[in-house]
Amino acid sequence: MNVRVEQCDVLVIGAGPAGSVAAALLLKQGRQVLVLERELFPRFSIGESLLPQSMEYLEEAGMLKAVVEAGFQYKNGAAFVRGERYTDFDFRDKHSAGWGTTYQVQRAHFDQVLAKEAERQGAEVRYQHTVIAFDQEAATPRVTVRDADGNEYIVEAGFVLDASGFGRVLPRLLDLEMPSNFPVRGAIFTHIEDGIASAGFDRNKIRITVHPQHCDVWYWLIPFAGGRCSIGVVAETKFLEQFKGSETERLQELVMQDPASRELLKNARWDTPARQIVGYSSNVKSLWGKGYALLGNAGEFLDPVFSSGVTIAVKSASLAATALQRQFAGSAVDWEREFAVPLKKGVDAFRTFVESWYSGGFQSVIFYEKQQPEVRRMIAAILAGYAWDESNPYVKESKRRLNTLEEICS
Repeated sequence: MNVRVEQCDVLVIGAGPAGSVAAALLLKQGRQVLVLERELFPRFSIGESLLPQSMEYLEEAGMLKAVVEAGFQYKNGAAFVRGERYTDFDFRDKHSAGWGTTYQVQRAHFDQVLAKEAERQGAEVRYQHTVIAFDQEAATPRVTVRDADGNEYIVEAGFVLDASGFGRVLPRLLDLEMPSNFPVRGAIFTHIEDGIASAGFDRNKIRITVHPQHCDVWYWLIPFAGGRCSIGVVAETKFLEQFKGSETERLQELVMQDPASRELLKNARWDTPARQIVGYSSNVKSLWGKGYALLGNAGEFLDPVFSSGVTIAVKSASLAATALQRQFAGSAVDWEREFAVPLKKGVDAFRTFVESWYSGGFQSVIFYEKQQPEVRRMIAAILAGYAWDESNPYVKESKRRLNTLEEICS
């Protein structure tokens, strides 16, 4: 039986934010781009609270107008709650130059907006097409694909970008996966009609609440336009296993353990069944190899606490597109030095703050009552996603600086 063989300049696996932004950036270079997406859009996804840094890459990809016109909930910061303590950060008042506002988005709609914009710009996007094999030994990457009807075909590409997110297509096919150094945590989450009537509630900020008794258990509440929100809880799996019943019943019981959340959501309508994911943190042996690179969550996912996922995804898309522009022009590209190392610098800065959050140290910093304005602006910049700005001491020397700050604030 003859198998159809196609060619393209760049094959992108996954039509989420990393894949769509990468496709748009490559189209601007004149590349022929094929995007293969396993699911049919729109499809549910979490990671709904964007960071202002990501706006730079949406703008670079020519997608900003489409996002602005989609009508998403405006976001200008983050609020943190622990018992009676409340503090918030306005991302417009930050150390780093750049965007200080962004959006909170239902990812099903947001991802579809980006994918449609990539198509409008000239990318071919095929839905319900699954990559089932990757041949590294060929002269150029050869990818075997299965469509929704079970038919198989081959794509020969000048390069492959894996933007498959939690699907982690190439890490699985090429045995690249490594365990994360984070404890195994889970998240239970849903979307609800929140019914929030409190005049003191700021819908322009994500709300992060620390569990009343356990500093390593926390809740997110992400307001959307139209009176809905995303609500979720994150904890180590052994803690979550204590709670029985349906996922919705478990999530409700956990949320109601916090008095402030219980009061805030007393009129909520829990109209969407909750879901759970477990062991989402991930890592890989390498972010690139012969003929391919891994973008966003396909490479490494840390933790949802600071909403860094989409920002890391679109940053990786920008770095990869820049490297590919040089490579297609005939230059020898050092993918470790030009892609992996700069990407990891920001990821490692985020990692420092994630680890400190769960140990309680960064929480003492956030809720410290005598914060110095300039230090506060440096912290706000990182929370806004500017984890690659080495003019910020808490990026350049994140561990040393944060350890010192923790000692002061504790």
